[in-house]
Amino acid sequence: MPKITAYILTFNEEEKIAAAVETVLWADEVVVVDSFSTDRTPEIATALGARVVNVVFEGFGDLRNRALEACTHEWIFSLDSDERCTAEVRDEILGLIAGQPAHDVYLVPRKSYMMGRWIKGSGWYPNFRQPQLFRKGAMRYTREPVHEGFENLSGKPLGTLKNAVWQFPFRNLEEVIKKMNRYSSLGVPKLANKRVSMASALGHGLWSFFKHYVMKRGFLDGWAGFVIAFGNFEGTFYRYAKRFEETQKWQPPKSGPIRRD
Repeated sequence: MPKITAYILTFNEEEKIAAAVETVLWADEVVVVDSFSTDRTPEIATALGARVVNVVFEGFGDLRNRALEACTHEWIFSLDSDERCTAEVRDEILGLIAGQPAHDVYLVPRKSYMMGRWIKGSGWYPNFRQPQLFRKGAMRYTREPVHEGFENLSGKPLGTLKNAVWQFPFRNLEEVIKKMNRYSSLGVPKLANKRVSMASALGHGLWSFFKHYVMKRGFLDGWAGFVIAFGNFEGTFYRYAKRFEETQKWQPPKSGPIRRD
């Protein structure tokens, strides 16, 4: 049977990494691609049998391509630290690569859990990111700093697995806020050639909220759906507002030393 590498991206994920690694111990190789964590993430991963590779973070697109370079086997399975492989996904993957796969690159559906419930609306189910199962050399990532895309190099169309991995995107609301802040900053370069204003920031933010809460039926997910939509509002608003801030180069008024006459 062809061998498979599972890779996981991390940075200061000591509370998540063990659960993620444990769900891919069936792989022939587990590679944790870390960006010099300052917590116990590398030690925990190593103790579970993973090989830790440190890569300087220069955006997620670059980081994922560097991860591919670290994978040594014919097939690659990508798992994020907030995701969990299931036994059903494992069995489907092993059965697929043991035979004659019709595709070289596969999308994998995700089922997300937040605020005590499985999310059914909000555009989160079935939710797909970049392909998570592929032959080595069959795809590469584009170099956007966040929400990076991919290029299918195989010449074959994409396949899709039937079974879903689980995703636990946020442990608490503090993580929602931290991720919104980080991702909105990483998304600013994508707006480099666009004219922005605070009004456009508000408009894009409101549209993002409406899209997730109404059009993608986030209202079916109760307060979790509202938080998801509101988080998208904030992330979109601050991405545009931060770009506007860059163009303005605001500075406080100058003031000199004030002495007693």
